[in-house]
Amino acid sequence: MRAWGLPLAALTALLLPAVGVPTAAAAAPTAAVRSSAAPVGGRPGIGHRAPAGTAPPCPNVSAPATRPPQPPPPADPAARAVGGPALASAGLVVPPSVPAPPAVTATSWLVADLDSGAVLGGCGPHEYGVPASVQKLLLAATMLPRLDPHREVTVTAEDLAIEPGSSAVGLAEDGRYRIETIWLGLLLKSGNEAANALARLGGGPDGQAGGIRAMNEEARRLGALQTHAVTPSGLDGPGQFTSAYDLALIFRACFADPAFRRYTTTRTAEIPGQPALREKPFQIQNDNQLLYQYPGALGGKTGYTDLARHTYVGAAERNGRRLVATLLGADIPTQRGWQQGAALLDWGFGLPRDAAVGRLVSPGELTAASAAPTGTVPPSALAGGAGLHGAQAGGPAPWPRSGPLVGLGAMLVAGGAVLITRRRRHAVRASSGATGQGG
Repeated sequence: MRAWGLPLAALTALLLPAVGVPTAAAAAPTAAVRSSAAPVGGRPGIGHRAPAGTAPPCPNVSAPATRPPQPPPPADPAARAVGGPALASAGLVVPPSVPAPPAVTATSWLVADLDSGAVLGGCGPHEYGVPASVQKLLLAATMLPRLDPHREVTVTAEDLAIEPGSSAVGLAEDGRYRIETIWLGLLLKSGNEAANALARLGGGPDGQAGGIRAMNEEARRLGALQTHAVTPSGLDGPGQFTSAYDLALIFRACFADPAFRRYTTTRTAEIPGQPALREKPFQIQNDNQLLYQYPGALGGKTGYTDLARHTYVGAAERNGRRLVATLLGADIPTQRGWQQGAALLDWGFGLPRDAAVGRLVSPGELTAASAAPTGTVPPSALAGGAGLHGAQAGGPAPWPRSGPLVGLGAMLVAGGAVLITRRRRHAVRASSGATGQGG
């Protein structure tokens, strides 16, 4: 039997305990799993719900009813168990005896350690959700290694064919820009025309379609099995989904790139003028208010469409610890998306450093397991007894503070055999709070 292209033996081995790791029975108390057959927080859900359990659902603030979501793909036990069996819960999963997480309007969320890969907690972390513009993180993870930032390119009419009223930088048709400028337009102002251009430029002979195909291949490589891109920008399309867990994997891959870390923390940038087109230069500002309002902010991405509601990814550092919070399906009766992310980050920073309910898998880990001979698993999947905050035996060292991603400090989760338009200058949306599409 195969699931998501992975052999059953490999998926089973990924979750089997190793030497020094408790058995499934011994590990049962390590996470308080909240699971409910009812929608999380009593709100319409987007994903498939786990069987009813004895614990309460996630803490959610009452929020206005949202539009019914498009049907998610069929539930896949293998995809839901990536990172550990506890993460398959549709409800709240947190370490035992920790303070309750904040009540937010997001239908699903996750908090993880960027360095060790420990998942500190979540609400339906593997529930399907609609990404909106946080999808641009997958575009970045895919195209940053492919595109020379110093190369000058021409923006086309095809690039500017975006939904009227959706977020745009203001790039000009036939304008000449450095790819670095287009990245800044994508990550500061969530420019949908910038997303189209980058997908086209990195998509090879097939252009934008090739770029989207490469995004989906990258999602598989990262282990983001619940992510499927239909548009490069995150504008809604049939069959386009992600999960809070997948977003953490994708952001972590982005954050390993020094160029991304620089772009995502840039507060202002200038879009150069186009004299031949009589276009003057203009300045753009970063829409992510976490940078301005949250000490230690390391960047992130905002998103909004009518279907997805507010989506958000934000990261910060405190006392030498770097965390990321991801959330999907939020409304903003009292808190904007970045504020809900900040509340989750505060909660995560308040937990002990060894608190964990699962882990973020390594890039290529699941594909390596698929390629391994039947009954064998690569060392990255079974990490010689190291804890979350240590290097694997014979494996990569922990992440350097300012260098690229070197690896995940491995944690073994106990368990049995679980299957695993034209341009619109300044047509931009206020951070996490306005009603523009794809922002």
